[in-house]
Amino acid sequence: MTDVTPPATADGPRIPIHPLTPSAWPAFAEAQATATRAAAALASFGAKAGELVLVPTPEGAVERVLFGLGDAPPTAMAWRSLAARLPAGDYAIAPPDDTPAAAPPRLEDIALAWALGTYRFDRYKQERGAPVARLLAPAQMDVARLNAVAAACALARDMVNTPANDMGPLEIETIARRLADAHGASLSVVTGDDLIGAGYPAVHAVGRAATAARAPRMIELSWAPADAADKPDRPRVVVVGKGVVFDSGGLDIKPSAGMRLMKKDMGGAAHALALGAMVMALNLPVRLTVLVPAVENAISGDAMRPGDVLASRKGLSIEVGNTDAEGRLILADALARAAELEPDLTIDLATLTGAARVALGPQVIPFYTADDDLAAALAAAARAVEDPLWRMPLWEGYAASLDSDVADLKNDPDAWAQAGSITAALFLQRFAPKAGAWVHFDIFAWNPRGRPGWPSGAEAQAIRAILAVLEARYR
Repeated sequence: MTDVTPPATADGPRIPIHPLTPSAWPAFAEAQATATRAAAALASFGAKAGELVLVPTPEGAVERVLFGLGDAPPTAMAWRSLAARLPAGDYAIAPPDDTPAAAPPRLEDIALAWALGTYRFDRYKQERGAPVARLLAPAQMDVARLNAVAAACALARDMVNTPANDMGPLEIETIARRLADAHGASLSVVTGDDLIGAGYPAVHAVGRAATAARAPRMIELSWAPADAADKPDRPRVVVVGKGVVFDSGGLDIKPSAGMRLMKKDMGGAAHALALGAMVMALNLPVRLTVLVPAVENAISGDAMRPGDVLASRKGLSIEVGNTDAEGRLILADALARAAELEPDLTIDLATLTGAARVALGPQVIPFYTADDDLAAALAAAARAVEDPLWRMPLWEGYAASLDSDVADLKNDPDAWAQAGSITAALFLQRFAPKAGAWVHFDIFAWNPRGRPGWPSGAEAQAIRAILAVLEARYR
């Protein structure tokens, strides 16, 4: 997996970065040497948001950086784009006395944004591991925490970026096993036809058409802090991630254009494992369970058919109206397993519907919960850490669209309801735990348009905001 270059402590030379607002720029410029003013004039620098000037030394190296913040309150994520625009080298934010600008965000937030902005996926490139710009952090910063968050986000992005030929159910299991070994967690896996006897019939039905080497499986990772034996009342948090490693659509096959990005349909699993990695690395005082149903929605003579009626772990029967609505089927079994654990909080993450993108686009992630306090906490955390989320309604008026004539419910809602992301959430709610709170995230996990700091390809979404809520809720 690709490494992220995080902020680090070092004693070597560092290039100062001066964050500047338009109002502060004139006074700052007046106090600078001729070379700085000349470089700024050549670039027509006025400290507008995103403007960048590399002031050269006489030898042509970078002496200092002028970075425009604009008039709006500065945000940490602005530094994510800066990290991707600078040449390789070691950088440091100039002391406030040297930069008469509005106070920037917390250095810890800037450093995390920087780390996210240096991400590169070059696994399949002949030339790999090119040096990147590093932000050198002061010794008092909690670099270990920052590295844990940055590395987890990189893990999610690496998993989603990896093509399906190298990211099958077994590879997801292998990553989960490595995380378990690294943090002293336990791991159990049920594979192939054993899923039926173990009570995961829907997971089996979706994944049984794949080859034996890519057999479906149910992955369960369990972890608790070292003092868990002395404190058995630690609350349980369950994280569920949709792990469809490739979605052909099944017999309701997708067109080629719709299939092109379906390597990312395991984005929920990647995010669930990444969130679990953060919880374990930061030693949050919870009992953690991560559930990942990992399948390939393939086509063969054994593939599930439109009109089939599937059993589920909860006992509800499900009519398959569309084999391309398979994610909610495997999540149904996983959520039923979560309910058996009587959690304080259940979180599920899934690249579930195109309707979510129609509603909110690729950058804002809808979430669904009946818990108003949890919703408010998520909304506040999303703003604080700049990880965009938006609450959507579990509108009961659309629940009837899931009624089936032959089963307890069906996986393709009636067209009259139209609200595809909402009806998918209502389907999942039928299987979600009644104990504690439940929240569903319909993530995209992808940047369709590349820009500095946000390259086209996989993106880690929602998990930084979720982590902030978990830390506030359980610390």
